[in-house]
Amino acid sequence: MATFLARSALRAVSQTPRLAFPKATTSPVALKSWAQQPVSCRFLASSTKPSEQPRLRLGSEAPNFQAKTTHGEIDFHQWLGGSWAILFSHPADFTPVCTTELGAFARLAPEFERRGVKMIGLSANDLSSHKRWIADINELSSTNLQFPIIADADRRVAFLYDMVDAQDLSNIDEKGIAFTIRSVFVIDPQKKIRLTMMYPASTGRNTTEVLRVIDSLQTGDNMGVTTPVDWQLEDDVIVPPSVSTEDAKKKFGTVREVKPYLRYTKI
Repeated sequence: MATFLARSALRAVSQTPRLAFPKATTSPVALKSWAQQPVSCRFLASSTKPSEQPRLRLGSEAPNFQAKTTHGEIDFHQWLGGSWAILFSHPADFTPVCTTELGAFARLAPEFERRGVKMIGLSANDLSSHKRWIADINELSSTNLQFPIIADADRRVAFLYDMVDAQDLSNIDEKGIAFTIRSVFVIDPQKKIRLTMMYPASTGRNTTEVLRVIDSLQTGDNMGVTTPVDWQLEDDVIVPPSVSTEDAKKKFGTVREVKPYLRYTKI
């Protein structure tokens, strides 16, 4: 019976209509219609059809797009070049939590630059609104925001990266389009998504945590190690299970073995 039910469920899923993801020219009305489809339909996209929404998993390529930003029009992949980058979204301009976040990211910009990380924001408003909002951010945070902010009034990029709230009537704006949530995507020089964070609109992010995970990812890539809970630069790192203690000592020198599977070292 269990096998029969499992096969029936599989057949039901396989027969679900596959809906193409809205294209760049799709109107807001069509976007709303697409957004109101069941999630099970919207996101069962075939990887063989490039027009459909990709599955955004860690290690997958960050989807490319063209968009207007406060620094002019960009092709996202060309803008990335061969750099690390963070793409972070905000629900709307001139909102309190978003304003504090953009100010915090602007203050940390020198730290991201030292790590070779480009920064780009996204907010669901047009360019004229962004430019006026940046003036408020700089005034309130005593900073000079220099990174680009994507104008995504039609939520095209937000839908492409699944940076939207649940599609119910309590979460749509006056245009009938779902609010953009607070998402962070860390993208490596190969344009691969290495880390994602998603927060509700009501909760501001911890910008220093974004910086910390970039330190962890870059350290792991450069040194072949992993990092423990609450790790910070200069803390001990963990020798991964795939490396023998003998090989780790040859590479790092001292290895502190707490358990056969938990070994620390300094780099």
